[in-house]
Amino acid sequence: MSDTAADYILQMRNIVKIYPNGFAANKGINLDIRRGEIHALAGENGAGKTTLMNILFGFEDCQEGQIVIKGRSVSIKNPLDAIAHGVGMVHQHFMQIPKFTAAENIVLGIEPNKGLLFDKKKAIELSQDIADKYHFDIKVDGILDDLSIGQRQKVELLKVLIRGVDVLILDEPTAVLTPQETEELFVQLKKLKENDISIVFISHKLEEIMQLCDRITVLRRGASVGTDLISNLNEAKIARMMVGRDVGLTIKKEIHAPKEKIAEINDIAYVDNEGRRMLSNLSFNIKAGEIVGIAGVEGNGQQQIADLLSGIIPVQSGSIRIMGTEIKGKSIRRIRELGVAYISEDRMKYGCAPDLSVRDNIVADRIYRKEFRRGLFLDRKKIEQFVDECIRDFTIACDNQTAPVKFLSGGNIQKVVVAREFTSGARLIIANQPTRGIDVGTTEMIRKNIVKMAKNDNIAVLLVSSDLNEILEVSDRLFIIRKGKFVAHLKDTQKVSEELLGEFMLGVQSMSAQEMGAEL
Repeated sequence: MSDTAADYILQMRNIVKIYPNGFAANKGINLDIRRGEIHALAGENGAGKTTLMNILFGFEDCQEGQIVIKGRSVSIKNPLDAIAHGVGMVHQHFMQIPKFTAAENIVLGIEPNKGLLFDKKKAIELSQDIADKYHFDIKVDGILDDLSIGQRQKVELLKVLIRGVDVLILDEPTAVLTPQETEELFVQLKKLKENDISIVFISHKLEEIMQLCDRITVLRRGASVGTDLISNLNEAKIARMMVGRDVGLTIKKEIHAPKEKIAEINDIAYVDNEGRRMLSNLSFNIKAGEIVGIAGVEGNGQQQIADLLSGIIPVQSGSIRIMGTEIKGKSIRRIRELGVAYISEDRMKYGCAPDLSVRDNIVADRIYRKEFRRGLFLDRKKIEQFVDECIRDFTIACDNQTAPVKFLSGGNIQKVVVAREFTSGARLIIANQPTRGIDVGTTEMIRKNIVKMAKNDNIAVLLVSSDLNEILEVSDRLFIIRKGKFVAHLKDTQKVSEELLGEFMLGVQSMSAQEMGAEL
């Protein structure tokens, strides 16, 4: 039986978005969302997903097209319009005030008042009512800073639900969740579906799309490839629709016994500017040819380990030696000269200079080298030739070398960062969330390059990732970090499940120092 317009809560018809530089982000896209369904929106970075959802939520306008909600054509010029029409959005990065309570965050913007003053008791009551309605187990009067990442995700959902939405857009909602927290979130989303709320689920994790969603629309290069029932597809078929070719979803790597120590970390501790102890006396090493993974719930110290090794934050206590040289007190440039490359978690803040060109970003760390100079001057021809090779080898989609990086998609910005770091001549690569928010094609390229450089080029790799499938597939051994301490050292990742990792990450299990082993 064919669908009618009455079957859909939302229809986006022939959406066209062309930016002033001539880039067509959306080329006549159609998206139909049924009442009470979970609908996946998938595609490579730059395929047009974000633009399409920004148009729906009022962050951007479009040159052509129509938005129909509940059978009526509507005009959405800003997020307030979207919410008024029953459309809510939960962003990948939480928009919260950590020092406020959960309830204060939930009612922010629609605060109940008693006279001229904020009615805190009423805010708690309203927040508890909406939490109870959708069966969210959460302490609404608790300070946000004291809640787990999974609980804070619930706060984001409740902030939208309290406004009475019919369509909920979720952008990479599981990016920082453990498997247990993800499973709990999926239970909540299925309950929302039972309450006739429609969900647009944006994710690069194909296994989650297969597990959760009813239907999927795939975008490629600004156009719709098609919409289908999830039951008609598998991960390989979805990946092929997204990329236009077969994608290797598993990583094969040879196992050998590394010997030479590239990085030696002894008894490091770190206290941040707010006086919080983020790391407590950690010691481990990374050898040539091995990939050491670090996993943990966001905010448990993994970021500080990566930043210490790369020189972004100073060594306060303990010792870090790269190729036998102590890095304490050394500049970032000197640390890089020792053979350290760094793919930062925040590619826009630390990974690139957004206003500079693709070319300038790729060669930024090496323009002082003799190979790129002619006496006192830069060898422009040599630089342009090298950058052309990087654009080709790393399949960076850009108009030309001089295009500002900020105009590229997130995936292509990451390719620029990866191209620079992977060609820097490093002995140690620190890869911090290298594939977060990245499509399957780019993810495949980055993971295979990490394994190739470790196994073929004998490079040491420290992989920090919240993608547990990635960390198990790519790492040779891995550490679980919780509250600044290692709680597990797993030496054979092939025999470890994501569920076990989640138990260590949440503190359900831990290893003794003896179990973890003296040789870390």
